[in-house]
Amino acid sequence: MRKLVVLFIAIVMSLGNTARADEGMWLLPLISKLNINQMKEMGLKLSAEDIYSINNSSLKDAVVIFGGGCTGELISDQGLILTNHHCGYESIQKLSSVDHNYLKDGFWAKSKEEELPAEGLSVTFLKRMDDVTDQVLNGVSDDLSSEDREKLIAENTAEIIKTASENNNYTVRVQDYFEGNQYFLIIYEKYTDVRFVGAPPSSIGKFGFDTDNWMWPRHTGDFSMFRVYADKDGKPASYSTENVPLKPKHHLPVSLKGVEKEDFAMTIGFPGSTSRYLTSWGIKERMDIDNDSRIIPRGIKQDIWHEGMMASEKVNIQYASKFSRSSNYWKNSIGMNRGLEKLHVISKKQAIEDEFSKWVNASENRKKEYGDVLANLETTYSKRAGEKKAYSYLVECMLRGTEIINFGTGAFRLQRELASETEDQDKINAAIESIKASMGAFYKDYSVTTDHKVYATMLKLYFDKIEKKYHPSFLEDVVVKKFKGDFNKYADYVFKKSIFVDQEKLEAFLANPKLKTLENDPVMIAAESVIDTYRVLYLSLRTYNKSESENNRLFLKGLMEMNPDKVFYPDANFTMRLSYGKVGDYAPKDAVIYKHYTTLAGVMEKEQPGNYEFEVPAKLKELYNEKDYGQYADKDGSLRVCFTTNNDITGGNSGSPVINANGELFGLAFDGNWEAMSGDIAFETELQKCINVDIRYVLFIIDKYAGAKNLIEEMTIVK
Repeated sequence: MRKLVVLFIAIVMSLGNTARADEGMWLLPLISKLNINQMKEMGLKLSAEDIYSINNSSLKDAVVIFGGGCTGELISDQGLILTNHHCGYESIQKLSSVDHNYLKDGFWAKSKEEELPAEGLSVTFLKRMDDVTDQVLNGVSDDLSSEDREKLIAENTAEIIKTASENNNYTVRVQDYFEGNQYFLIIYEKYTDVRFVGAPPSSIGKFGFDTDNWMWPRHTGDFSMFRVYADKDGKPASYSTENVPLKPKHHLPVSLKGVEKEDFAMTIGFPGSTSRYLTSWGIKERMDIDNDSRIIPRGIKQDIWHEGMMASEKVNIQYASKFSRSSNYWKNSIGMNRGLEKLHVISKKQAIEDEFSKWVNASENRKKEYGDVLANLETTYSKRAGEKKAYSYLVECMLRGTEIINFGTGAFRLQRELASETEDQDKINAAIESIKASMGAFYKDYSVTTDHKVYATMLKLYFDKIEKKYHPSFLEDVVVKKFKGDFNKYADYVFKKSIFVDQEKLEAFLANPKLKTLENDPVMIAAESVIDTYRVLYLSLRTYNKSESENNRLFLKGLMEMNPDKVFYPDANFTMRLSYGKVGDYAPKDAVIYKHYTTLAGVMEKEQPGNYEFEVPAKLKELYNEKDYGQYADKDGSLRVCFTTNNDITGGNSGSPVINANGELFGLAFDGNWEAMSGDIAFETELQKCINVDIRYVLFIIDKYAGAKNLIEEMTIVK
């Protein structure tokens, strides 16, 4: 194993300049060896130390994990954070009400005292990354069984984390790369006092909504602003009025210089997940099972949600964030399947596998190590197909589809304590308090009428789509036998009888809980049955998943040995990465060329009065008609809105800063393009685009539209 790591490092050091500029999500500790020369040839004016440094201020210190799945950046020395509107959407929704609808109307704090605590939101800084491959793989040899290998790695990892955690309050983890062929120790610092500072109305921040999602040309001002607070010593602290704005080690200067074609562009962020070394069988599973089980249930569920949202402003607020989260990767899955088919990715992967087989069979030693890898993968994917489809549909239809079943699982602990032979009132009270703690957030954003419709529809879909042997028992025992398979009548019964569909009923029950009430509750009966099925499927799949993981590791290890002159980069795994490329246009199909930027004129052209997706605020139209763009206008007099680069990004990169050659912020990444939705599996160099908000449009909205000059004044503006 150590031989492989040495080989990889040698490749990185000697051949870094051969990598494609636009493809790759690169590890920051390695850019001095792998990327910096090429980046400088492309126009970068910074050193590798300016980008990533452990001891000195660097760009990495201005970039944070925003919440649990996005990126943000510090843009002032007072802890001001910029991220996407859709990244802040959940926090904005939680703070909204019919009386104060910040999603619809926007919000701007004109002073720090007006900023709103965003409960549950955090930002996390990367402190350092260290290659610990040798330590993790200490004692690991090729003749170990997969179980013994896994056990030894776990023991080594635990010791590394224990040592790194001594005498500090950092979050410490060891992350694997290259399917478990390389490991890094990563140290984070997490801040939990984060406050909402400002956001445009959704008519700007989500202009185009689902219709324009993943599309170009784009005219969306997808940004929101927050501030991170710390104690007087700059350390993480729970919310307190005594806390002060964090003074970060580095914040990004904001450039008004504009965007030109061929400009150098660099993103730093936390891309979530890619699978670019997946085999043809893995891709087929992704298309036919993973994506299919997302596309069909979510499409149906979203139609029901949308109907309720359009009929009620209250429901619209309640389901805005849920709908946005659901629809984003619903559309992504549709586009991914389309792209994978159009680009013939499976046949390309099969060609690689054929080449791999020939390489393996040319050597007895290679046959011994890799001879069964592809056959094992094909068998694994084939054997787990039924369970994988059932598991995926169970999650989408019952645990994420209808909300009430998942909420009902929160009463399992109370049921267990009530059923205990040695009744412990303290444990019962703790279980009751646990349910009470989740009730407020659940019912605030819950429409019983909407979920009633979803419940019947999602259960019927699972019943029709999944083999009977994978059905939770309540489908047969209750729905079929007692309600003759009529899911609507069954749903009517559930929503009439269950204590979980009504907050007052549940509160009354918790004041005097009875075991029999829980055991007979129709939501609890369904929830127990669903979780029983979930556990069976999960345990069955776990064996297959281990086989997949081990053989994927060997396949990638072999690929790297087979291609000693190729530079490999690890798949995304929500750790900090850098990508670099240039601003530019693209040609998605015959006779069509897309310009690399859009302007405010395009917003006006897309306006559709009465269609919430393309409404334009009156103030924005006024500014457009008067051409009142101030210092944010381009040299041609127009106001640029969005632009495209060829940077390599994926989910999790949302909110990533787009940084110019001088280390200045000139854009905010927020989307990919429809023609390249296959990019998480196969990067398409001619089509892949990163869609960004022009930072001048962000500042224009803050300043000229919202009048929040206080925020502009605390930034470092570069003209």
